[in-house]
Amino acid sequence: MNECLICFNKFTWSINYSEIFLFRKNTRHYICHACKSKFSRIEKNSCQNCSKPLKKVTSLCEDCRYWKNLYQGKILKNTSLYRYNEVFHDIMVQYKRYGDYEMRLVLQSLLAKIPKADLYIPLPSSPTHLKKRSFDTIRSIYEDKVKLCQLLEKNDSESAQGEKNKAERLRTKQTFTIKQDISIKNTPQKILLLDDIYTTGRTLYHARDAVNKLFPQSEIQSLTLAH
Repeated sequence: MNECLICFNKFTWSINYSEIFLFRKNTRHYICHACKSKFSRIEKNSCQNCSKPLKKVTSLCEDCRYWKNLYQGKILKNTSLYRYNEVFHDIMVQYKRYGDYEMRLVLQSLLAKIPKADLYIPLPSSPTHLKKRSFDTIRSIYEDKVKLCQLLEKNDSESAQGEKNKAERLRTKQTFTIKQDISIKNTPQKILLLDDIYTTGRTLYHARDAVNKLFPQSEIQSLTLAH
């Protein structure tokens, strides 16, 4: 018997074929079927480059056209799994604003198979947020799924991205730097940046810029839970 971390109801989970095949009958589940159904997967009518949900089919959204122009065509390929709807917003408020560490289990439950890469780099929390919450929000989501390389560090900025409007986000200056005590022997062929929410893409492009200086020949993409 499992207990849902969202509605707190007790529930049993129907074992699917993949769980039987992978011998995961004793896997614990943290979201009941009713609550999980409230999360909306991005499956169609989305930007082909960043997965932004769109009202009509088009190749690139407005944001990606902006980045394509700014970076002379070198746009960042991002995959987002879910729409940032009301239930996702509520989970993120509980997780990030109130520091509810258990919500990482809910977010981990939403992760499907993570694309293969030679290097997985989570976007780090700023020192202020890390001190306030006592845990790194992005690292905590992904660390049980893949081996992480904590290559980046983030300087404190004047305010969090979630507190800014779109114009302010796009004007945000670079806050990421490469850690000096990290040594990587071989140049990775593919690098995957990991984050929680894709809004305008400004934060992920800053992260790519920092990593690209170290590995200019590597293919860099990103994965986020929601858009």
